[in-house]
Amino acid sequence: MTDNGILIIFSGPSGSGKGTVLSKVLQNRNDVKLSVSMTTREKRSGEIDGVHYYYVTRDYFEKKISDNKMLEYAEYADNLYGTPKDPVDEMLKEGLAVILEIEVQGAEKIRNLYPDAVSIFLAPPSTAILEERLRGRNTEDDETVNHRLVIAREEIRRAVEYDYLVINDTVDNAVDRIETIINAERLKINRNKKILSEVINNV
Repeated sequence: MTDNGILIIFSGPSGSGKGTVLSKVLQNRNDVKLSVSMTTREKRSGEIDGVHYYYVTRDYFEKKISDNKMLEYAEYADNLYGTPKDPVDEMLKEGLAVILEIEVQGAEKIRNLYPDAVSIFLAPPSTAILEERLRGRNTEDDETVNHRLVIAREEIRRAVEYDYLVINDTVDNAVDRIETIINAERLKINRNKKILSEVINNV
């Protein structure tokens, strides 16, 4: 086990398959956890506090902001959403790989707070395939899909800011690539200084 855990920033455009890929990585490994976001919106039927979100009052959320206990946050439709700092730090101390599924806009702030964070950008094989996937959902009108494609192109251009690019040609391939990244990061010298020190002292 490494000295500490690994914070992983995970981004990708809508339709890139983030949810499907992440759920499989989490099924495969017990050393990887997904950070749970906090929100002021009401809990929906079937949702579980601490699993889908931490459901809190606006006063509580705003107190966390003023105490610098939120890694990032934003407001959508009169509700606050964000990443609480304490659970992430706790999981990192336990040596876990903690995944933050986050938009490209918030990734820079996380990198500044955690310089050792590893960033992975999940991309489709092409924008044509992305469009095909988005339209294949049959859940949104043309205008909405076109808007998502404009945003997706902007996000993909920012992939150069990330450490790793994973192309989601198939879910299994994308999962294998992400697991390879996690395994390699766990072997880095700067994450294993305590273990190395013990080895050296016992030579």
